[in-house]
Amino acid sequence: MNGVMLVARREVATQIRTKGFVIGLLVTALVVAAVSFAPKLMDRPDSYTIGTVNSERLPLDRAAPEAKFEWKEFADEATARQAVLDGDVDAVVVGGTKVLADGQLDDELGVLLQSVNREVKLGAAGVSIPPLQMETVGEDARYDSARTGIAVVLVLVLFMLIIGQVSMVAMGVVEEKGSRIVEILLSSIRPWQLLAGKIIGLGVLGLINLVVILGVGLGAAAASGIAADFPPGIGGLVVGVLVWFVLGYAFFATLSAAFASLVSRQEEVGSVITPLTMTIMVTYFVAFYATTDATGTLATVMSYVPPFSSMVMPVRMAATEVPLWQVAASMAAMLVAVLAVLSFGAGVYRRAVLRTGARLKLTEVLRAG
Repeated sequence: MNGVMLVARREVATQIRTKGFVIGLLVTALVVAAVSFAPKLMDRPDSYTIGTVNSERLPLDRAAPEAKFEWKEFADEATARQAVLDGDVDAVVVGGTKVLADGQLDDELGVLLQSVNREVKLGAAGVSIPPLQMETVGEDARYDSARTGIAVVLVLVLFMLIIGQVSMVAMGVVEEKGSRIVEILLSSIRPWQLLAGKIIGLGVLGLINLVVILGVGLGAAAASGIAADFPPGIGGLVVGVLVWFVLGYAFFATLSAAFASLVSRQEEVGSVITPLTMTIMVTYFVAFYATTDATGTLATVMSYVPPFSSMVMPVRMAATEVPLWQVAASMAAMLVAVLAVLSFGAGVYRRAVLRTGARLKLTEVLRAG
């Protein structure tokens, strides 16, 4: 392991001192912070559609003149309930005693309804007024929008980091092979040590980026007040994302190094790792689809299938509640896939990395073993 860690430290020290890495990290942090503050900075006056059943319209515009209110009248409570479920109205005031909403009522609207209702009835009766009863007619959807937003950001971050680090691994392997530096390195260490050290070193850089993104994002969300809308268990999600990144990166980076060892020129890197980048793209598209249908058949099945699970499962974890046993089963399957790929990739790398010249065929390298 001394050889592995020596190579890993070399990769980290080489890359972390470059201007590109430092500038990229700063720009990423600024972009994440800006995205976290954007909803607050771009906040516009709220607009609500409110229904009534045997109730008078409350003068909400007096208490909140910056907001817009549209009113609809319904003949009976059953019709009003259906309108709430269909999303035609945000809330319905029934008989001046209760409010119907689909899931958690918007906090601002709830406060307005309670305060204005109390003010109007106190002015009319001059007696103690009971608060409006809040009744949910559908599932509790208070965190749905936050979960969807987190899932979308998450899949974009994982995709960009994985494809970026995987490309760095491929370029590094070809650079060492084309310049014959690899021959000098392998005179002191074994091929598997060089491969493992490179993957670990560049993986550490990816983790640094991911930790900065998560840290800045959560900090900015807390400062802007958006964190108040986050679902419970956000800490567990952050830990899960880090684990899934490591698994996904290990899988794709190992294959990237193996395929890159088949060529000796930088111009050939793109073509030799095309199947791998296409797989990452497909994984991204499936994961992005899962942000809108996290409980659907496609998202559920693919969250167990490596390597798709490396992006799909963390997205499902962000978008909806996933039982712990499902997460554990998916991680176990992904870990088995990573071990298999490590064995395969190390063998290809060992047989091909010292063979310069024309592009090697994968079947030829496998037969040579």
